[in-house]
Amino acid sequence: MIDAPDATALREEAEARLRALAGDHAVLRDDQWAAIEALVVDRRRVLVVQRTGWGKSAVYFVATALLRELGEGPTVIVSPLLALMRNQIAAAERAGIRAVTINSANPEAWEEIYGQVADGMVDVLLVSPERLNNPDFRDNVLPELAESAGLVVVDEAHCISDWGHDFRPDYRRLARLFEELPPGIPVLATTATANARVTRDVAEQMRLPAELRPDGDATLVLRGPLERESLHLSVVRLPTAEQRLAWLAQTLRELPGSGIVYTLTVAAAHEIAGYLREQGHEVAAYSGQTDPAERLAAEEALLNNKIKALVATSALGMGFDKPDLGFVVHVGAPQSPVAYYQQVGRAGRGVERAEVILLPGTEDRDIWAYFASLAFPPEPVVRTTLQTLEERGLMSTPALETAVDLSRSRLEMMLKVLDVDGAVRRVKGGWEATGQEWAYDTERYTRIAAERRAEQEAMLGYLTTTECREHYLRRHLDDDAAKPCGRCDNCTGRHRSPDIGAQAVETARERLSRPGVEIEARRQWPTGLPDLSGRIKPELGAEPGRALGRLTDIGWGNRLRELFGGGDGPMPDDLFKAMVQVLSAWDWRARPVAVVSVPSATRPQLLRSFAERLAQVGRLSYLGELGYRAGSPGRQFNSAKRVQAIRGTLAMPKDLGAQIAQCGGPVLLIDDRIDTGWTMTLATALIRHAGAPAVLPLALATVS
Repeated sequence: MIDAPDATALREEAEARLRALAGDHAVLRDDQWAAIEALVVDRRRVLVVQRTGWGKSAVYFVATALLRELGEGPTVIVSPLLALMRNQIAAAERAGIRAVTINSANPEAWEEIYGQVADGMVDVLLVSPERLNNPDFRDNVLPELAESAGLVVVDEAHCISDWGHDFRPDYRRLARLFEELPPGIPVLATTATANARVTRDVAEQMRLPAELRPDGDATLVLRGPLERESLHLSVVRLPTAEQRLAWLAQTLRELPGSGIVYTLTVAAAHEIAGYLREQGHEVAAYSGQTDPAERLAAEEALLNNKIKALVATSALGMGFDKPDLGFVVHVGAPQSPVAYYQQVGRAGRGVERAEVILLPGTEDRDIWAYFASLAFPPEPVVRTTLQTLEERGLMSTPALETAVDLSRSRLEMMLKVLDVDGAVRRVKGGWEATGQEWAYDTERYTRIAAERRAEQEAMLGYLTTTECREHYLRRHLDDDAAKPCGRCDNCTGRHRSPDIGAQAVETARERLSRPGVEIEARRQWPTGLPDLSGRIKPELGAEPGRALGRLTDIGWGNRLRELFGGGDGPMPDDLFKAMVQVLSAWDWRARPVAVVSVPSATRPQLLRSFAERLAQVGRLSYLGELGYRAGSPGRQFNSAKRVQAIRGTLAMPKDLGAQIAQCGGPVLLIDDRIDTGWTMTLATALIRHAGAPAVLPLALATVS
């Protein structure tokens, strides 16, 4: 402990450090100093829940500088996003602190960075939560870091709690890290978006083990009001996607400065960005699928006001720091008020007024339902995974896919949760069972699912509420200080007009109804299969294909979701007309001479009428459809399982094979929708094997 005089001098030094970080007029807030004092003087564990822009990063950078002056080791910051890390490194430099990062974008520098940390050349090491379970980092680097660290920081700490709106399995292992830290190493967790339940959960996980905890030494929680005085919230309800798009293009010209347009899906981000560029706006699309170099360039363009907006998914969320961001517009509502308030908090941190606009869509519920389908798998699937690992020993994730019917992303998420629970362990080469007893927590998963549904209902309530919009959001964050803001559309009575010119709407409709997306053919067999591996032989592969649209599009996606949400029937005229347009615009190397369709157990009438009409209009020969040996393959969720199922059922009828051999030209292969792409891939192989010189896949919809 440092005595009172030293603590007084320490505050003066802290103020000086803050001015270096934030400017000559910066002064520590009371809670900022309370947190710094608790960390540096008392070496406590502290949870700071404060609004975006309050200065949470100043707490850990000032505390780092003071601890380093006292001879303590480097600060380790667990940070979830590359954009956030880049901003943190820049802020650290302003405070005279040397910060480096270990993440997926710089593996070639890891060894050098470890050496710099060991030599005392680094003040702050930022690591992604995924690093915590990398076997080499976990077993060889993390123990030494934990022993020598002067401070451990967890940014965006709501991710620790599975009650949080952005829970990440890798964050759950932080509770174990907290338990294993040597006594006397302070811990700081920060977040801007945690309701009372999440705050309690995170604070409890941060507590020292009981045997090391002095009586009453709980986590110090510093929670402040979440009011954002610069934000002016409004909702504009427009019935169609083309009206929303036209309204956005018009309004973007009036919005101050530069900002962010959030979308719910990657497809929508690209679709909206493309339309806005056609309307003369300087914008760029941004998502988790964007190349890292392109993402960095897009961030820099927005930071430097070289573009009007980034059209982004939630990949541009936590920690993106642009104080003069003038607006945030959502095309589509996030799933919860907490998530929404976190995202709109990007705006108005350094300006007096920022516009926050929500344009909800009729498709929002469908997208929420899709994300809900990716929740923790049911118990039988989990038990199959554990049993497979117990019986076969060490297995890679691709090898596990041959036994467990989950997509790669869901399988990895499940394994991370099981790892944190102690049932499996990630090691070099894959995963292994630990043999520890494990129970499926049905009650917890049921409660979480119910909470998610309640959050969605609350978000729908935000759209229709007549009370203050900021008060509504803060109330759902359990902010006791919430009161009417006096600024939102409901408080002022000044609601944004939904009116938009007919010509602008027609232009947007034409853009959204522009049919056709390219489908890349599969080139590699999935790993883990015993007799298929490596590249697909060129003589069995498909040409690039086409689909009318993506199910996640805001244009054709709505119509296609409507189609697939109903029963079987003849090909609708509007969709057939659009598919003819897709064919007319297709720049194939050689025109197809025949049509073959994939067999369908759910929509045989739709597919057959589609294929027959298309053959007639295109003056092609309809040769018929492939067959099933014994029933359809059913539904599988990962590549290995899907290939196994299709290989076991899909067949080439003898008469169809003979017709293909005689047709002498490319074959148009038709399906209703493409999910994994493996049905088209294996059907193509059968048709090519029968003698077709080329196969052109065509589908109504693609999932991605």
